[in-house]
Formats: sequence, structure tokens, C-alpha cells
Amino acid sequence: MSAASAPPHANRTTRAAERTRRVRRSAALTAGLAATALLVSACGSGGTSGGGGNTNFVTGTDGVATVAQGKRTPAPDLSGKTIAGKTLDVADYKGKVVVLNVWGSWCNPCRAEAKYFAKVSKAYAGKGVQFVGINTRDTSTGAALAFEKDWEITYPSLYDPTGKLLLRFKKGTLNPQAIPSTLILDRDGKIAARSLSALSEERLLKMLKPVVAEK
Repeated sequence: MSAASAPPHANRTTRAAERTRRVRRSAALTAGLAATALLVSACGSGGTSGGGGNTNFVTGTDGVATVAQGKRTPAPDLSGKTIAGKTLDVADYKGKVVVLNVWGSWCNPCRAEAKYFAKVSKAYAGKGVQFVGINTRDTSTGAALAFEKDWEITYPSLYDPTGKLLLRFKKGTLNPQAIPSTLILDRDGKIAARSLSALSEERLLKMLKPVVAEK
């Protein structure tokens, strides 16, 4: 049967299939634009967000945003393969304070703060604190593994080359909007503090200590 003499139901099926393809292309484009928007701020000097509206967080003069207990939102699902090829789920660390650091081996500010994260992670290893990295925009794990070796980083890092894990954070919460970013999760897995710039040892401890001290 020729296309000209095709029955009406066949035409309807073709039109429906084309609509479905258009919807899928639009959804893929939207996701891609969102990932691009997030990563545009990659490896910059960082930024701050105010605590207006219903965000519940307040940003200090040092650029660290914090949320009071009782007003915090849970971190999203952060699970997958590490750069070492192992399976990791941040939710398994509930009951510990988690320091979540977003980084890339290509990022100069990430290199600047790496020695402080290595040092503090070892100092707090027996104090109910777990450090976890999220490695992003590295096209292979080789450079990321070399970065960890160079800076003697011993804690695991999830491999997130396209930023999919970062897009799981809800808009209006303390989401990581730059690279590097650091989040502190309390013992209930909720986001207690955030920095959108590279941290010194002093600033990292200033973020971490109040959450560790919480009862």
C-alpha cells in the first residue's frame, strides 16, 4: 500500500510517534541546558546565595551558608561508581557527619584546597566524620586518580563526569553551584552548610566543627 493510500489510523500512529520524538528531544535539551548552566560556574571564585524567601539558609560574610537544625533539607540520592570503580552510596554514612566536596582534576582552586581536605579528613577519621568527593567533568578516571595520589587523598569520590548527581539537588536548597563546592551533611543526612569557593583549612574547620558538635 502506498503512503498516499495509507489508512487514517496509520497516519495517526505516525503523528503520535513524531510527537513522542519531539517531547524526548525537548526533555534531553532541557537537561543538557541545566547541566551546562551548572557547569558554567565551574572552577570560578565561587559565589553566595542569600537566605530570602523560604530557603531557610543564611550566608555569612565568609561566604559560608548555614541552615539551623530543624530547617534543613535532606541531600538527594548520591550513589554510583567511584573513580576507583567501587559502588558507593552516601546514604550509608547516615549517623556520621559527611563532608561532600565537588572537584575536578583540571580545576586550579580544587588543587589549592586539596591538601587541606586530605589533612582534615585524616584528622577527623575517628571522630564520626566521613569525607566524600564528587569528581566532575573529568572525561576519564585516570586524571582523577592521579590527582588523589598527588595530594594523598584517601577518601572515596563518586565519578560524575556530566554533572548528573549535582542536578539532583533541589533548586532553592544549599545546592553545589560551582566547582569547587563543599557541603556539610549532618548525622541525619541533611544539608547543614555550604561553600561555593575553595577552602582553607581554617574555613573548612569553621564549617565542620559546629555540625560535629551538634547533639
